[in-house]
Amino acid sequence: MLTRPIPISVVLGLLTAVGLFATDMYLPSLPAIGSDLGADSGQVQASLIAFFIAIALCQVVYGPLSDMFGRKPPLYVGLGLFALGSVGCALAPTIEWLIAFRFLQGMGACAGMVIPRAVVRDLHTGVAAAHMMARLMLVFSVSPLLAPLAGSFVAAAGGWQANFWVMGGACLLGLVLVALRLPETRPPEQRTATGLASTISGYKILLRDPHYLGLVLIASFGMASYMTYLANSSFVLIEHYGLSPSLYSVMFSLNAVSFIGMSQLNGRFARRFGLKRVIGFAILGFVTTMVALFAVTALGIDRLAVMVAFLFIGYGFLGSIIPTAAVLALESHGRIAGSASAMMGTLQFITAAAVMGLSGLYFDGTSLPMIATIALCSLMVCVLGVLTLRPSARKAVTVE
Repeated sequence: MLTRPIPISVVLGLLTAVGLFATDMYLPSLPAIGSDLGADSGQVQASLIAFFIAIALCQVVYGPLSDMFGRKPPLYVGLGLFALGSVGCALAPTIEWLIAFRFLQGMGACAGMVIPRAVVRDLHTGVAAAHMMARLMLVFSVSPLLAPLAGSFVAAAGGWQANFWVMGGACLLGLVLVALRLPETRPPEQRTATGLASTISGYKILLRDPHYLGLVLIASFGMASYMTYLANSSFVLIEHYGLSPSLYSVMFSLNAVSFIGMSQLNGRFARRFGLKRVIGFAILGFVTTMVALFAVTALGIDRLAVMVAFLFIGYGFLGSIIPTAAVLALESHGRIAGSASAMMGTLQFITAAAVMGLSGLYFDGTSLPMIATIALCSLMVCVLGVLTLRPSARKAVTVE
């Protein structure tokens, strides 16, 4: 029995980190998986894309279910599916089986991604929500900091399959925390009517709110820029720049340090300057940094140190954009926060999967296609920011 109280934000962060761990931990092993299973880089990346597609599709199910039946029951289902998928991945004999079980993993992981955001909205709005979201992000942002490094050591000790056994163990820890330390924040009297009609009605409300959709797409293209780096970085840094898997993990983790730092300052900045001014400044910094990186690389300066420095700065700005956009998007939709969070996650991961697939088509072994895709995503974030955050675009469909 746990004796010391664990903050809700820590539990929520760890639930989200289960899915992120499944994304980041096996990255250093991607080339080894391809070699072991006789797959090329595109097939290996398909295991990552399948994971994201599953997350995108299933969030639209978990969100309404959490509005109808409470937050905890869907979490139990999702974590159970994730555990089964982890075992299947560890035992996969071919790349096709690995892709299939990664899809099952994603079906479970999305519960731990969509529902924590709804819990934050159940408890807080405005600056208070930004503070809690920042604490949540501190916990799950440690995943990209530690997961690749841990994954490289685990794979060195037990092969790439051992990473999936560790993921399954982390999932069991999540089940224990949900059972013992997460209160139900959606009491029966607040739950929406059960049925397909109520679900469709909730999504119609969201689709009629251009302010909500604009903020969601800002976060989506920001996420897509990061996921593009995630999908391509092991091939670029290990095969193009010649890093070892362990050193790759260290370089990859630098972006997480920047992201964590800015996400933790986000609540303080929001209290002083307001959420909209914070996200506006972060968008400007993000697009300026990523476009500058593309220009430098296109001019022929293909150096690892240059790329790492620009990405460190750019993803620091992204650490402010994504949580702020999430808080602003959910603020007007408290009654259907689960559905609103689900649609947000669905659009984020559909966008990420599409952009990752596009970048994979142009991958030539160098860093330029990856960087060009990241810069294009930053431009989309900038355009959407201008259209969404201007004063005349602040009308929203409010559902308390």
